[in-house]
Amino acid sequence: QAYSGTPPEEKEKIVWVRFENADLNDTSRNMEFHEIHSTGNEPPLLLVIGYSDGMQVWSIPISGEAQELFSVRHGPVRAARILPAPQISAQKCDNFAEKRPLLGVCKSIGSSGTSPPYCCVDLYSLRTGEMVKSIQFKTPIYDLHCNKRILVVVLQEKIAAFDSCTFTKKFFVTSCYPCPGPNMNPIALGSRWLAYAENKLIRCHQSRGGACGDNIQSYTATVISAAKTIKTGLTMVGKVVTQLTGTLPSGATEEEILAHSNLRRSPLVPGIVTIIDTETVAEGQVLVSEDSDSDGIVAHFPAHEKPICCMAFNPSGMLLVTTDTLGHDFHVFQILTHPCSSSQSAVHHLYTLHRGETEAKVQDISFSHDCRWVVVSTLRGTSHVFPINPYGGQPCVRTHMSPRVVNRMSRFQKSAGLEEIEQELTSKQGGRCSPVPGLSSSPSGSPLHGKSAFFLSFHREDNTDFIKREAVPYLFGAGCFSIKAPCKSKPAPQISPSKSVGGEFCVAAVFGASRSWFANNSGLKREKDQSKQFVVESLYIISCYGSLVEHVLEPRPLSTAPKISDDTPLEMVTCPRASWTLVRTPQWNELQPPFNANHPLLLAADAVQYYQYLLAGLVPPGSPGPITRHESYDSLASDHSGQEDEEWLSQVEIVTHTGPHRRLWMGPQFQFKTIHPSGQTTVISSSSSVLQSHGPSDTPQPLLDFDTDDLDLNSLRIQPVRSEPVSMPGSPRPAADRRGVSTVIDASS
Repeated sequence: QAYSGTPPEEKEKIVWVRFENADLNDTSRNMEFHEIHSTGNEPPLLLVIGYSDGMQVWSIPISGEAQELFSVRHGPVRAARILPAPQISAQKCDNFAEKRPLLGVCKSIGSSGTSPPYCCVDLYSLRTGEMVKSIQFKTPIYDLHCNKRILVVVLQEKIAAFDSCTFTKKFFVTSCYPCPGPNMNPIALGSRWLAYAENKLIRCHQSRGGACGDNIQSYTATVISAAKTIKTGLTMVGKVVTQLTGTLPSGATEEEILAHSNLRRSPLVPGIVTIIDTETVAEGQVLVSEDSDSDGIVAHFPAHEKPICCMAFNPSGMLLVTTDTLGHDFHVFQILTHPCSSSQSAVHHLYTLHRGETEAKVQDISFSHDCRWVVVSTLRGTSHVFPINPYGGQPCVRTHMSPRVVNRMSRFQKSAGLEEIEQELTSKQGGRCSPVPGLSSSPSGSPLHGKSAFFLSFHREDNTDFIKREAVPYLFGAGCFSIKAPCKSKPAPQISPSKSVGGEFCVAAVFGASRSWFANNSGLKREKDQSKQFVVESLYIISCYGSLVEHVLEPRPLSTAPKISDDTPLEMVTCPRASWTLVRTPQWNELQPPFNANHPLLLAADAVQYYQYLLAGLVPPGSPGPITRHESYDSLASDHSGQEDEEWLSQVEIVTHTGPHRRLWMGPQFQFKTIHPSGQTTVISSSSSVLQSHGPSDTPQPLLDFDTDDLDLNSLRIQPVRSEPVSMPGSPRPAADRRGVSTVIDASS
């Protein structure tokens, strides 16, 4: 273009990006990805891009060939979600089954045209192209979340949940703590639990654990915050004057007046997290107070001292990652529920992942599928990768160099008796202790100890992608093992990219199977185990420039370690392998519904709906009659449909016991010493008196079959080199008095 003088191709402006989970990549309910039907397929990456005018949906299958699924231009879009097929039963049917898949959109101009901007959610059918439902609100909408049970609409300081089958209001929350951004009201929606930032800490509902106590601020953070002291002091003086007089300055905004009135009425407490069960929570308003019961409340605990900025559940829903508005530390919690009340639930603080000393706003958090890696993306355009364990403890060679998740304790550690430490800790703390030794599980607090480890920073540039690795410290939760794994590499030069909106970059990241093989070998056929050649899944990052880059992660033992063992710390080697340019140009045609029956989104919706009907024992559309449980399993497991039940049932648990991994004397508590002869080397012979057993007839009988020289016991150094004999209780005389005295063993002994 520079040579020919033609202007560069114009591209549309990207406002937000997001990796989506829908029926197309649902590994649990899409039969295409089930093990009994698996042919080496992997779920595709589903990517949603929001532009200043419209939106776009991409699919990147395992072949690496990106496919555009949806594209429309109808004004700015604040949030959009592809709704998964709902969970149905004999008592609960899907009212929109014939219209699915559905697309939920919050745009500047709603379907009615009279509502304020971003105050309604329109549900469109991708099968027919018509709008099937419109949900109106009085206040602006900031985000949408959905799973197979509910659709969650996030408002300012409010949350409204709707049933996924009927889209009728199920429950709503009005006690959310406000956040300045980028997530105005941060929530985390798992497969069943919903976590949000509560504005108060209710002691009667508070769970055991969480993160309490002041974090130790480093010297660098103190120097950085020193420049803000004067401004903060003046602000505090103004607040004191306001509180004393009970009035606000004449130029105060409506938000300040509202915040001031709320402060006078009841002070808000930042950093509190409440987790509710969307299945058992009562309909109507969810209120956490001293007078309310704990029905549906899973946990209620303090997570930060500052307002919470972002939260995310892991795929299993047992781990929760939270971060505050400063963006220095990311807390990893393990949620252990109690069937009675939230006050008896345990919230174990597994890790505190430290990013740096400068402030940054977190916009995206994502786990790997095995929950051993977590990536956190900030508005600075940087993605940070941290190694963790789902059960806590030190990330090391044993835990992160294997393609599968390993147990917290190896078989060697179990047979060596090292689990007695955990048993002792459990007995001291009433059976609900933290999975890391020394970590307090009580709400009284858990001090944080600084550790050192590694993280990866992925910085984005305009049409250029590079990686920076730094040797920086980060914090683990109290009681975790010390890690020292600096990544020694020269930092890459940071080139300031062109800003998107107000100097901030929209970035999203996700883990997935490698697709770079297609870019390098487009003519080769993919092997079944090609995606399993790496220990860690590839990391896919898309920025506000519309460029999707695959980064290959290769953990290795620390190169500076003197000896490599199971406990050796890690270091990471990374490399960008493939790139896809997905940004839309003004010349691109729109791709709007109705779609054909062979559209990937429609095929996935039909497959998931059929699977849902089979599990519920209902009649799928087009079937002659009802389907039993046995028939539904046979239809799912067609490879085994010709076999009788007895053929596979007789093979269940045929192996009920396996031998020990190693013998007890191989443990570290046993030591073996070498016997050094004082004179020349001799060998025991069969005629030695020591090796002769005396029976009742006192007739010597040889025990060995070879003939060598006699061995004098006095010439051997029987006692260990460093040990001294110890008198045992009940002995007639000290052991030192019996040195060199031979003992005759009776044959009947």
